[in-house]
This record gives sequence, structure tokens and C-alpha cells, in this order.
Amino acid sequence: MTALAKSKIKKNIKKYGTVGLLLSPYLLAFIIFFIVPFFYGIFISFFKWDYFDPGSRVFLGFGTNSNYWTLLFSGSQRSLDFLNSIKNTLLFVVISVPLLIIIPLFIAILLDNEPKFYKVFRAIFFLPTVLSVTVVCLIFRWQFDSNNGFVNGILNLFGLDSVSWLNQQPFSWIAILVTTIWWTIGTNVVIFSAGLKDVDKQLYDAASIDGCGYFDSIIHVALPGIRNQLFLALFTSVISSFNLYGQSALLTEGGPEKSTTSATMWIYNLVFDTTKGGLAASAAIIFGFLILLVSVAQFIYQRKAEK
Repeated sequence: MTALAKSKIKKNIKKYGTVGLLLSPYLLAFIIFFIVPFFYGIFISFFKWDYFDPGSRVFLGFGTNSNYWTLLFSGSQRSLDFLNSIKNTLLFVVISVPLLIIIPLFIAILLDNEPKFYKVFRAIFFLPTVLSVTVVCLIFRWQFDSNNGFVNGILNLFGLDSVSWLNQQPFSWIAILVTTIWWTIGTNVVIFSAGLKDVDKQLYDAASIDGCGYFDSIIHVALPGIRNQLFLALFTSVISSFNLYGQSALLTEGGPEKSTTSATMWIYNLVFDTTKGGLAASAAIIFGFLILLVSVAQFIYQRKAEK
């Protein structure tokens, strides 16, 4: 081996050794808090698992006695509750995601014209995102309170009857939806605003010369120009909507009649039943696999759209 080759090897060892040393704390944390729990969850999902009684743990396998069969095909009350929570979550995703894209996009387009104090308005829209879900839900529990809430006060002002927003459908979903939109749209507003700033203004001028009006310019210039931001916002909005928990737990407590119990909320409640560790792990894996399928479908669609 030549001296030059030895020198290159030493430089590479020094270079990548330094990088590895800097990354090692994050890699260690990733392994401890993600990789190990992930495979541990897969392992215990095949067992009847009691957290505090190792002697009662029984391997259930893959057949009709397995946790997966119990949750998906047994027809038991627990299976019905789990499938109901999946249905509720999918309903929330279908309803919330279009609004979490359209409303921030509309706001970002308005702010792109840079009205007076537009930076202040952008900050106002983003401000709720820094609040915790607990604070946000406490605010909206008061807003939607059946007796003394602000919303019912407005309805009464116009001679309309009060509504039981948190205990009656479809009003419970409306309350959750309004809370979620107010809390989360700021992130997408910032994403879309940043994307619109990068669109070449000469393209708008060219479109105007070709006879495009304001709305045509938005459709044919602005939206294609922020395509990547749209996909990013769509991807993150879908994932966050699938993980609905705090709004259901703190606003409606999963009611009325489990109609707003999300999958995350149902799994969370099952985890704290100390004898159902394996069943909770199975439910989490099934739900995670569903999110993975949706994410892969989005990724494939994005690739096809780019081509």
C-alpha cells in the first residue's frame, strides 16, 4: 500500500470518525427510544401480556387466538370498539385534511399580496401552534360550553336555541374540527407563504399578458409553483390528523357514545389496562401499518405527479 493511500485512509478515518462521534448521542437515543420499543412492541403483540405478572404471559401466535384476530375478526365488543375507533379516525382525516390545506392556502394567497401589517397577521395565525393541546382544549371547552359558552351566547343573541356542542352529534365533530383548525393551520400558512414568495413574479406578468385573470394566475402559476409545499403540507396534515388524541380526550372524552373516540385514544386507554399489554401492542401495530400504507400511497402519488 502506497504512502498516498495510507494517508487517504487516515484522513477518512479521522473525518468519518469525527462525524460518527458527533452523531453517536442521537443514534443512541434513536435506538433506545425508537428501535428497541418498536421491536419490543412487535414481540409482545404475539402474547397475552401482563406487565406485572410474568408468569401469566402466554404466547398466542398467529391463529384465531392471536391478538390480531381478536381485534380484527373476532366480532367481540373489544374488536367492535377498535374498529369503531379506526372508523372515527378515518372520518376525521377525510373531513379535516382538505380544510387544513384549503384554509391556510387561501390565507397565504391573501397575505402574498402583502397587505398592511401582513407580517403581524402571519404571526397571529402562527401563534396558536405554540400552545399545548391542553391549553387549546381548555379555551374551546369554554367557547363551546352548553350553558355559558361564547358560541351559544352568540346564537342566543340572534334568537337561536343553545346547542349541546360537546355531547351531541354532529356538533361534537364540529367542535373538534374548529379547535383543530384554529390550533394547527398556522404551520401550513407559513409553509405556503414561504413557497409563494419563491414563485417568480415574472410568471404572473407573463400570465397576465396571455390574458389570465387573478384566479387563473393562482391556478396555473401559484399552485404549480408551490407543488412541493402542497405535498409537504398534505403529508404532515394527514399524519397529524391520524394521531388525533387530545381534542377527543379533552373536549368530548370520546363521546357521545364513543363516536369521537380516536384510535390513538382507544389504544392509549388500553395500554393502562395492565393485563392487556399484548393487545394494546397489536392495536398500535395495526394502526401504525394503516398510517404507513397511507403515507406510501401519498409518496407514490407524489412521484407520479412529478413525472
